[in-house]
Amino acid sequence: MLEFFNLSHNQFSGSIPSSFASMVSLSTLDVSYNDLEGPVPTARLLQNASTSWFLPNKGLCGNLSGLPPCYSTPVAGQHKRKILVLLVPIVLAVVFCIVVAISVIIILGRNKRKQQESVPAEGRDLFSVWNFNGRLAFDDIVRATENFDDKYIIGTGGYGKVYKAQLQDGQLVAVKKLHQTEEELDDERRFRSEMEILLQIRQRSIVKMYGFCSHSAYKFLLYDYIQQGSLHRTLENEEQAKELDWQKRIVVVNDVAQAISYLHHECSPPIIHRDITRNNILLDATFKAFVSDFGTARILKPDSSNWSALAGTYGYIAPELSYTSVVTEKCDVYSFGVVVLELLMGKHPRDLLDGSLSNGEQAMLVKDILDQRPTTPTATEESSLALFIKLAFSCLEPSPQARPTMRQAYQTLIQRPSSSSSSVPFSALTLEQGMHVDM
Repeated sequence: MLEFFNLSHNQFSGSIPSSFASMVSLSTLDVSYNDLEGPVPTARLLQNASTSWFLPNKGLCGNLSGLPPCYSTPVAGQHKRKILVLLVPIVLAVVFCIVVAISVIIILGRNKRKQQESVPAEGRDLFSVWNFNGRLAFDDIVRATENFDDKYIIGTGGYGKVYKAQLQDGQLVAVKKLHQTEEELDDERRFRSEMEILLQIRQRSIVKMYGFCSHSAYKFLLYDYIQQGSLHRTLENEEQAKELDWQKRIVVVNDVAQAISYLHHECSPPIIHRDITRNNILLDATFKAFVSDFGTARILKPDSSNWSALAGTYGYIAPELSYTSVVTEKCDVYSFGVVVLELLMGKHPRDLLDGSLSNGEQAMLVKDILDQRPTTPTATEESSLALFIKLAFSCLEPSPQARPTMRQAYQTLIQRPSSSSSSVPFSALTLEQGMHVDM
């Protein structure tokens, strides 16, 4: 009968056969120094054996002192590995599907927003263009400005940006893209009705308006493109300011006065521009002036209170609008007075607007505040400039009732007195005399 069995130092691998448990005559089993693994069989002999019989080995376990406990059987371990092999691909597939779904949702959302910005929705938007097909014009404008890219901006104001666009037929147009407040978005009906009225304007000193767009993403106005740009740009350029001599400036004042008079007195209902500034007066290549930008214009209707939110540009807004929201034609008259002084001085006349000139300042000669860049005015031009300074200050009266109407202002310009009728020579005319002498 077998009592001693020494298998040490044989590089055996695998597990100890469980058949050793049935060999009742066996008293010693030495399997040390092999590559065995797995649990030591539960035979009474082996459970009470010396640890030296089993060490070292690759991975034997059991209840013997010196061996690690067995937490699972090889079969259980293999079972878990099979489960992991099955689960890992499933989990990866689910994660992949989730990532793809999220990506599709994001892409579709972006495309939807782009479509809302670039394509007018039927039944919700309005596009009205004189002598243009509305949808084609909209697409053409968005394409020409590359979806209103900043590189096409030719002017910026408090109420929007102006873009230069070349349509497919080669025509150049100016596109005024309006800033939109929540209140204005809700007041769609008034915007549309007022734009329809503005489209009817045909006056030689008012920029031709081709149409407008009222879209969920944009509101913009479409104008004829005036090459020279704004009066502001001309006055800021030394060479162009010299070229804008006194005779040309006299014509500019007349053109602007005639245009505003037309809006107030020849349009039915009357139209108030509300933002007459040097930025909104454009000059062509011959320095002929055009009033532009009706983005803030209001139609004076007989059955309306004409209350409005404050609009205009700081430095041109009539003082009464600081305590009342009632818009009248006299608001444009005040702004016109500021522009006339700008043409005379070559800069904004802010120091002359608050009525706080000292006695010494009021004694200044008008010729000393004139823009020095044009050549010296002729005697005939001096007569016009003297009239302009008086007209400007009459338009800047603090009380709206004391200001002339634009029809009166324009009539004063075209019926100007001759130089010989002036009691004070231009060279001696002071600011105080310009502010208080009747025209």
